Amino acid sequence: MIRFILCVIVVVGFLILSIPILFVEWVIGKFNPMAKEISSLRIVQAVFRFILWISGVKLTVIGEENVPTDVPVLYIGNHRSFFDVPITYPRCPILPISGYIAKKEMEKVPLLSTWMKRLHCLFLDRNDLKQGLKTILTAIEKVKSGISICIFPEGTRNKNEDELDMLPFHEGSFKIAAKANCPIIPMAISGSADIWENHFPRVKKTHIILEYGKPIYIDQLEKEDKKHLGAYTQNIIHEMLVKNKAQL
Repeated sequence: MIRFILCVIVVVGFLILSIPILFVEWVIGKFNPMAKEISSLRIVQAVFRFILWISGVKLTVIGEENVPTDVPVLYIGNHRSFFDVPITYPRCPILPISGYIAKKEMEKVPLLSTWMKRLHCLFLDRNDLKQGLKTILTAIEKVKSGISICIFPEGTRNKNEDELDMLPFHEGSFKIAAKANCPIIPMAISGSADIWENHFPRVKKTHIILEYGKPIYIDQLEKEDKKHLGAYTQNIIHEMLVKNKAQL
């Protein structure tokens, strides 16, 4: 319970104390937009690393060499925990900058949404097809402009008892890679629900494995795999989850 309280204090404290930082970042952005983006990224990555530390998370990362650093990518991951973003975001390279696609409700959280927007995060309304399509189109343009995008295509946190029992991947998420002609990086996050969700409200020490699969280049796939990119990518992630489950 102490770890949970500390996590809340860190998050709330950072958001409040970051108000002057947001102003300084805004000023920096007027003169050097790239410096502002890199500064914002490093600040948030540092906060996430601190949250993982006080939560007692031991993180093992596999296959990080599979992530290109010279072109933007579409990160695709399974989603079991609120900690999935603090686990994966600090691993994003400084360049290209990465933004996440989050649920629309996050846009209503003061200060947090401000930081998210500054870091190229987009907000997806799962109940409005028109607005959802607009978000995907915006994501395509961001990738074309050199910004990587991360999305969890199950659409919501998977609350099934077994993490191997994933929810179906929404095929619409993969239009980002298809239209922007960027590689897909599969991410398998093993054990993240054991940090908090499996024994709410306690936060406990947990061993997490984050594995990056080899880049998927759509133009190199067979016709049937191109047609079902979601299922194809999900199978790759599932294989990594099965392999790593024995290591937890």
